[in-house]
Amino acid sequence: MMQMDTSPQPLTHILALGSTTLWPISIKVSLLPLVDGVPFLMHDRTLRRTTDVEKVFPDRQMEDASFFNWTDLQQLNAGQWFLKDDPFWTVHNLSPHEKDLIANQTVCSLEQLLKMAFYHNSTVVFRLRRPPPEHPCYHSWVNDTLQAVQQSGVPQGLVMWTPDEHRAQVRQLAPGLIQTSVEKRSPQFLHQYGISRLLLRYNQASPQEIRNFSQSNINLTLYTINEPWLYSVLWCSGVSSVSSEASHILKKVPYPIWLMRPDEYCMMWVCVDLISFAVVIGIFIFQNYHMIRYRMSGMRSYNPEQIMLSAAVRRSSRDLNVMKEKLIFSEVGNGVGSAEELYTDNGYDYYTNQGISQ
Repeated sequence: MMQMDTSPQPLTHILALGSTTLWPISIKVSLLPLVDGVPFLMHDRTLRRTTDVEKVFPDRQMEDASFFNWTDLQQLNAGQWFLKDDPFWTVHNLSPHEKDLIANQTVCSLEQLLKMAFYHNSTVVFRLRRPPPEHPCYHSWVNDTLQAVQQSGVPQGLVMWTPDEHRAQVRQLAPGLIQTSVEKRSPQFLHQYGISRLLLRYNQASPQEIRNFSQSNINLTLYTINEPWLYSVLWCSGVSSVSSEASHILKKVPYPIWLMRPDEYCMMWVCVDLISFAVVIGIFIFQNYHMIRYRMSGMRSYNPEQIMLSAAVRRSSRDLNVMKEKLIFSEVGNGVGSAEELYTDNGYDYYTNQGISQ
């Protein structure tokens, strides 16, 4: 099952995407009660980002959304921002009819959402936020939401109930609701309180915990999954469902993009590590080829200046033999001092106590 998060997208667009998928769809929303007790769909604390409240009520654009009433809320447009901002670069794929529906969309109440979800055979999971203490529904927010669910007339099996407050009372009044927790608990604790579903962030559950929840008949939903590779990994791990803000991307993934057994996966990474090590060694040898060659030839240190000097003064073996013979005879006949002439005749520099002569 895939859950579609409606926080950044208009509801009509979500339901249109859900009707084209091959698996059951669950709609995930955030709820907030109004001053007259009507629960409505709102992800932000204010109406500024997703409505035109700055045009209709310019003095209330920074006011908490829960302090509006349902009559005022129906005057606001909640779809034009989506066409303008195009948060997922999908507007160009919409038909003119779909654009008209989104452009004229108003803020949706919980009762309206449940009726549309029932029409499209989709389940609804909502996270209910408690209003501020000075709000008139601060103490009755759970009862107001439960009353809206019952008044909608939809089967209770399509609603996933997440608030922990007054959960026992809610189970008595509406036993058909799917009890869902948004906090990580042990399977024993969840069964004790009649909770059959768990909603967590994708990095809060390890593969072993995913298997444990599955073996304990706890349906685990992880959010927010927007990448096909992560969707495939969780699919292979045995996750019951995922929540996504990019359903238009994930609906194109009918099966995991890469299936591999754990031993094959481990072998692949070992081979990659060995190949990487061989490449690094090869690059090191290539960059230090000359240094390695001269060290292996017996030189203690690699001095490019020394090698250049040796090459500059190098002469043929015949010239060196002639020089040695003249040096020996000159030392015997005239003494060591006349050896300077031999060096001069052969083009070598020689050193004296007074300096360097040519």
